[in-house]
Amino acid sequence: MSRDELRTFSWVAATVFALAVGVWRPRKLHWTVLGSVMLFAALNAGAGIYVLNHVGDARWSAGEPPLSAPSFSGTPVVGQFLGPLDTALNGVVGGVNEFLAFKQALPVALDFLAASGWALLLSFPLGILATVISYVMDRRRIADFEKYRATVDLLKDELEQVKRQISSGNSAGTALSAGNEVTDARPQTDAQGTIQRGEGPQ
Repeated sequence: MSRDELRTFSWVAATVFALAVGVWRPRKLHWTVLGSVMLFAALNAGAGIYVLNHVGDARWSAGEPPLSAPSFSGTPVVGQFLGPLDTALNGVVGGVNEFLAFKQALPVALDFLAASGWALLLSFPLGILATVISYVMDRRRIADFEKYRATVDLLKDELEQVKRQISSGNSAGTALSAGNEVTDARPQTDAQGTIQRGEGPQ
């Protein structure tokens, strides 16, 4: 990938990560934003290191061809004596080309590293904000749980009261039925045919 493609890839990857994880876990959007910023920083840092590891790549040279040393070994008469000079010149030109390649690649790498640094700086306040939001959400969740538990306890107490009222109502109904029994006052006949009447009060 070229320099522009590397830069675009870091933006696209961070954006896709934020959208995918944001849709998957919408309640953790603050952590998703922080994660996407950290991913952007990591991708840019990796791109900068990649550029520094491929200093001689033509992608960072902006189209400038490397230098080449002239050859003196083909000079008539004295060419055979100038062979060591060609070797020395090639070594010098090779060193100059390496320096120029590093000089051309360094700004590209620094651009990626600078973007990574800015992303890391942005991640610090985002991390603090995400921590605060998580703390507030946890406190709210705990408060809701306590409210639900208090409601459940209240319903349990009311249910126990209803049970006691039902039990006391059944006991009172049974006692009332037993106290309202009426004695049969009709005349009774014994085995000898004598009529016996119910005993009244003496």
